[in-house]
Amino acid sequence: MSDATDSCLPDLRVNLGGLALSNPVITASGTSGYGPEYAPLFDINLLGGFVTKSVTLHERPGNPQPRTCETASGMLNAIGLANVGLERFCVEKIPFLSQLSIPTIVNVAGHEVSDYVKVCERLDEIECIAAVELNVSCPNVSDGLEWGTDAKRLASLVREVRQVVSRCKLIVKLTPNTGDIVELARGAIDGGAEILSLINTLRGMAIHVDSRKPMLANVTGGLSGPAIKPVALCMVHQVYQGCTRHNGIPIIAMGGIRTWRDAIEFHLAGATAVAVGTSLFVDPRSPLALIDGMRAYLKRHGLMSIQDVIGKVQLPEK
Repeated sequence: MSDATDSCLPDLRVNLGGLALSNPVITASGTSGYGPEYAPLFDINLLGGFVTKSVTLHERPGNPQPRTCETASGMLNAIGLANVGLERFCVEKIPFLSQLSIPTIVNVAGHEVSDYVKVCERLDEIECIAAVELNVSCPNVSDGLEWGTDAKRLASLVREVRQVVSRCKLIVKLTPNTGDIVELARGAIDGGAEILSLINTLRGMAIHVDSRKPMLANVTGGLSGPAIKPVALCMVHQVYQGCTRHNGIPIIAMGGIRTWRDAIEFHLAGATAVAVGTSLFVDPRSPLALIDGMRAYLKRHGLMSIQDVIGKVQLPEK
């Protein structure tokens, strides 16, 4: 990958609600473990930031197997938030994360409001964690959409977490499985969110035609990958135009991002940063190609900074 210190290269630095990222490319939660699983593939510090898989108050085994399957231009997963729990995370995973030179974001999930509060309060005390991302929109656990589809309940949850999070930045991850994602965005911001991430997976299903049984033991799961990119792009555009463009809240976009073209589209729609997820299962080094491709795009167009692209989609005049 090109040397980021070369002064002739376009500037990819972004400010994510106070987090300084050397470039706008980060991982999506749940696709790279807690870091050590991904680290042998390349230097994670070349990314703008790293997002861990979900952490809950107590350890979770997740849903029964099979819990992933490939679909046309994507994949379904029903992992069920399997994770080591807060205590093991702090003991076993923090030593690695503390060595990273880029911002670490920890995805947090829970059954009750108190779960989110307890986990986030503990994480806020850990210096190497730059932000917490509230997962209120998981479609493959029984209560995963409980707060994520109601703006008032979402605002209430975020408000409770905001009271115990003072050092870390507070990110809220929004679900596409809703009637009005702009209303949800406003609810999250009203509660105290400093950054929004969207979208989480769409609810989906696959059936094996010979066995006539669902491909997932959980029956349904979350659809991700290129198949959902047009939906994600539309929702990022809606939230930016209808909400965050006016109040300066940055957006982390995700949903089918594979190439630099995908990333630039999301930036044009209003995203400050982009998260790569499903693409990592195909090519774990794909984020590096994104970074190089984005620089090359800016250079071709005579642009000196990625800031010259964010929110600059040219819409038809009304």
